[in-house]
Amino acid sequence: MTHHDEQRLIRKVLEGDAEAFAPLVERYSRPIFALVVGIVGQREEAEELTQDIFLKAYTHLASYGGRSAFSTWLYRIACNTALTAVKRRQRRQRRFALFDFGRAERLPELSDEGELTELSEAQEQALRAALDRLEADERALIQLHYYENRPLSECGEILSLTESNTKVRLHRIRKKLGVWITEKQ
Repeated sequence: MTHHDEQRLIRKVLEGDAEAFAPLVERYSRPIFALVVGIVGQREEAEELTQDIFLKAYTHLASYGGRSAFSTWLYRIACNTALTAVKRRQRRQRRFALFDFGRAERLPELSDEGELTELSEAQEQALRAALDRLEADERALIQLHYYENRPLSECGEILSLTESNTKVRLHRIRKKLGVWITEKQ
C-alpha cells in the first residue's frame, strides 16, 4: 500500500465510509501489536491496547492532518498508549513491566565494523535480563529502532524527541545495556 493509497483511504473515512479504515487496520495491526507487546511485555494486554489504538486512530483521524506519514502518526498513538498503560500498571503494582523477548527477534549486536553478529545463548540471556531493567520509554526506543527498523528521525518524531536527542538516548541506553550485560558475565 502506497502513501497515496493511504491518503485516499483516509479521505474516504473522513467522508463517512467507515469500511475504508479496514485496509489500514489490516496493514498496520501486526507491526503495531509487535511494538506494543515489546513495550508492555504482556500479550493479552497488548491485544487489548492494539484494539484501543485503532479505535483512537479512527475516532481522531480528522486530527491527522498529513504533516507526517500515517504510520508515524499511528506509531505515536501506539507508543503513547502503551507507555501510559505501563505507567498505570507501575503505579498499581509498583514494579516494572517485563520485555517479552519471546515475541521479538534477537536484538542484533554490532561488530566494530558495523556488521550484525549473532548472539550466543549466554549473551542472549544477559541481554534479556538487561532489557528487563530498562524503563518503558527506553524499551519503546529499542523496539522502534531495532525491531521495527524505524530511522532515528522517525523514532524521535514518534516519541516527541529531536533526532539528536534520540541519538543521545539510544547511545545511553546501549551503554547502560552494555554495563548491565557485563555485570552478568
